[in-house]
Amino acid sequence: MTPEELRQLVENNARTAQAMLDTMADARLEREELREGMTTLQQGMGQLQEAMVRLTNIQQGVSNLLAALDEDRPTILRKLTAIENKLDQVLTNKLN
Repeated sequence: MTPEELRQLVENNARTAQAMLDTMADARLEREELREGMTTLQQGMGQLQEAMVRLTNIQQGVSNLLAALDEDRPTILRKLTAIENKLDQVLTNKLN
């Protein structure tokens, strides 16, 4: 092998090694970005779960409030249901 061929071989190997190192560095950066993205996603999921718990508590409170109001005084819906039942009874009696 001539010195020129040996020099070209060494340069080619050096370029190949540098390309491999660059590829590894790029892969490392991508992994770090993915980890950061996962952390952000996990934080967002945690906030979403907290919001769902708060929403569930609010919904339960509203249901309790409506139940308490219904016990104290009849709501419009309750009155309408009573009227509907009476109307059904009248119609049933007329048809029989």
